[in-house]
Amino acid sequence: QVQLVESGGGLVQAGGSLRLSCAATRSSLTINAMGWYRQAPGKQRELVATFTILGSTNYADTVKGRFTISRDNAENTVYLQMNSLKPEDTAVYYCNAKHLASDRTLYDYWGQGTQVTVSV
Repeated sequence: QVQLVESGGGLVQAGGSLRLSCAATRSSLTINAMGWYRQAPGKQRELVATFTILGSTNYADTVKGRFTISRDNAENTVYLQMNSLKPEDTAVYYCNAKHLASDRTLYDYWGQGTQVTVSV
């Protein structure tokens, strides 16, 4: 199993910055990819930024140029630096980790979520 521990959410004014962190602890499985998703009230969960299994990065169009994902492979930790925040970035942000099993089944694991609120 994989346990994901998130931190760094909070309240910030528009134009401000926040940095989210997610550490995979107690992981008995190889983590093949990690990233961030978010879910705003009344909306579906959406991709924000991820590292793919091949190691490349993938960003939502709405955050390109403002958000940067980075990682520490040795610590199984992924970060999300969020700059120039907008009120529409307000959401619960979820950390995601993926494990590719030997039979090629892809398993998803989720953190508990951290609230990001951007005020006008």
